[in-house]
Amino acid sequence: MTPESPDAPARLHEHEFPTDTALVARLVAAQFPQWAAHPVQVFASAGSDHTLYRLGPDLAARLPRTADAAGQTEHDLRWLPRLAPHLPLAVPQPLALGQPGEGFPWMWGVYRWLPGEPAHREALADLPGAARTLAGFVRALQACDTTGAPHADPASLERGAPLRNRDAWTRENVARLPGDLDRPALLRAWEAALAAPDWTGRPVWLHGDLQSGNLLAHGGQLSAVIDFGSLKVGDPAAELAVAWNWLDAPARAAFRSALKVDDATWARGRGWALSIATAEIPYYLHTNPGMVARSRFALAQVLGEPV
Repeated sequence: MTPESPDAPARLHEHEFPTDTALVARLVAAQFPQWAAHPVQVFASAGSDHTLYRLGPDLAARLPRTADAAGQTEHDLRWLPRLAPHLPLAVPQPLALGQPGEGFPWMWGVYRWLPGEPAHREALADLPGAARTLAGFVRALQACDTTGAPHADPASLERGAPLRNRDAWTRENVARLPGDLDRPALLRAWEAALAAPDWTGRPVWLHGDLQSGNLLAHGGQLSAVIDFGSLKVGDPAAELAVAWNWLDAPARAAFRSALKVDDATWARGRGWALSIATAEIPYYLHTNPGMVARSRFALAQVLGEPV
């Protein structure tokens, strides 16, 4: 990992395009002169797809780290204005689409800054209450019209696709985990999740990456959901990984009760939590300690429940 500096975020990927405050200032001045006087500051985000820079007190610039993340601002501009009026929590407001330039190869975005801090458990006054609030957000998102929406590829590993598609990949990732993690127990939990019936209902909208780094708290309350780069429609079980990567057992029970999730979907959701965590730990082991800690928590929560 390239360490973070006052002018540049830490690099997380081998093929990541390096950015810094000087580049962002040049991009803004060239393309959005109305904001050129705004001071540019690195914002220490736990996100792995984009770097984030404050532009004065009210704006942020969001730049893709890699080619795989390019295109998310266009995605946000298309779908978030349509979905936002129906959701009970704040979501990002994209304001402008930046073009490649100044050596930077991809489109990028300027957004309205959302107040708050990452919704880590200790930042919340009432974790079960926050879980119920998030359940209300998930219900509202799932109720939104899906006409024209992007669908999870049914033959892919994407969130929203069938969980069984991830079997070989998840087993490979379990084998790569640090030795202190109980690999046989994780495989037993994984096999139990695979035994759950597939989703046969209508595809629903999924945020696709609900976790503490993509949730904001303000005044001890859950206030916003950010980073919709995985937004698509598919099996709702993928959305449930947050029940293990963020919530403890009492809050998880409150979340499930508020969502009224059936047993099969809940079992697949547990499998999604396991599959995502076992992928993140080996990949980010030496570059993103916050993500690794969150994934370890998720696996501990999965293994703390009877199979």
